[in-house]
Amino acid sequence: MNSESGRADQERQARLRAALRENLKRRKSQAKGRSGRAIVTPEDDLAASTSEGEGETSPGGR
Repeated sequence: MNSESGRADQERQARLRAALRENLKRRKSQAKGRSGRAIVTPEDDLAASTSEGEGETSPGGR
């Protein structure tokens, strides 16, 4: 019985190792996808809202 529990523990460890490895790959992939995006702060929003009125033309755009 001891060898069965030892084998079960080894199989469990192998499953956990594989799951952790896949999780790490997934998180790295997500991080790569986010790396191109800028993080917008409240200060950025304020700066954008104050500069919206600059350079506007008539409603026709001409």
